[in-house]
Amino acid sequence: MDWVRKLTYRLRRTSVRILQASALALVVVLALQGRAEDRAVKSRVSPVYPEVAKRMRITGVVKLEVTVGADGSVTDVKTVSGNHILSTAAEEAVHKWRFAPGSSQSTMNLDIHFDLSQ
Repeated sequence: MDWVRKLTYRLRRTSVRILQASALALVVVLALQGRAEDRAVKSRVSPVYPEVAKRMRITGVVKLEVTVGADGSVTDVKTVSGNHILSTAAEEAVHKWRFAPGSSQSTMNLDIHFDLSQ
């Protein structure tokens, strides 16, 4: 009968660990959902194509990480990837964007496309 008590004890400890891990995973998922909240763009400002980039025929996509306040204003913009000349123009334009208000501050990723035919 002693082995039954030991087995029961081990099962309880394992159950508690699984429950703790599940709770932690739930907290992480909820935090990531709040971080990735996509909001509708209320007003958008197009980036000014830099003259140097036009002359050099530089095109491409600038990937930005944008932090939006609860009121819908852009509080921070960081370039994730893209040409430096184009990224400066993209950041300046997105700083002027306005988003729909949300429950809290959120972060989203945006792609700004630069094409000479625009």
